[in-house]
Amino acid sequence: MVTVLKALSLPVLASIYFFGLRSLFILILVNIIAFLTEYIFNRFYNKPVSSSVFVTGVLFTLTLPPTLPYWMAAVGIIFGVLFGKMVFGGFGKNIFNPALVGRVFLYINFGNFMTGSKIWAKPFTNMLGGFVAYLPDTITAATPLADKNTNSYLELFVGNHAGAIGATSILLILLGGIYIVYKKVADYRIVFSLFVAVAITQTILVILKVVTFNPLYSFLSGGLFFGAFFMATDPITASSTKTGKWIYGAFIGLLTVLIRVFSSWPEGIMFAILLANMFAPIMDYYIKRQKREA
Repeated sequence: MVTVLKALSLPVLASIYFFGLRSLFILILVNIIAFLTEYIFNRFYNKPVSSSVFVTGVLFTLTLPPTLPYWMAAVGIIFGVLFGKMVFGGFGKNIFNPALVGRVFLYINFGNFMTGSKIWAKPFTNMLGGFVAYLPDTITAATPLADKNTNSYLELFVGNHAGAIGATSILLILLGGIYIVYKKVADYRIVFSLFVAVAITQTILVILKVVTFNPLYSFLSGGLFFGAFFMATDPITASSTKTGKWIYGAFIGLLTVLIRVFSSWPEGIMFAILLANMFAPIMDYYIKRQKREA
């Protein structure tokens, strides 16, 4: 958990630089609420609060729009901790990624505050950025994923564009992701197979003229990198077998593209990961049984 938090410090710094001190305040609030939620629940079972709750809090915060009301962020993390983890028995027993459970709850119930065109903020670009400001001006525009080909590849890679608090800078997410893969906290099989599946599926759809934009733009837009490195690789909710990890990652990549292209939701990776979480246990069961029979 400490290793993951170290890696997440880079996207956290980026979130403050691009979107102001409000991002930091949301982060602090969310982690306090997450801790209290797990603490109150665990009191009935005489269990301590696990450090994983802070990973959940940081991951959840970094997926939020910069302008989301504080009370919504609090409600979202309460729901995520309770119904994403605690109802299953706490840390290590949850099926779904609790940070994504909280985000999907907000996404479905408060859609205008999560995906509306008026909730995005124009990032700071001066030397001190948002470290000396509360929040940049909001803009009447969609994110790059919803309004394709509006940003340059450099802007998408660096993070200088509208988007979720901590999911815009591919550069810093990539550095943090490589760090946790190197430390073997995240499994490279999941990340690699996920990216390959996205590339193949997106390319096929381009060849079939279902979509027309460059597949590279799809890679750099939205929360694909953040989800691949920090959400899909969660060791509790992901597949635990080596073979299963390859399949699990590819399944997420395939679903991400299909949801992005054919549904009304421009961001598909969060739903893809939750669906894969649901199938991971049975996938591991059959893989292990096949090995025993062999």
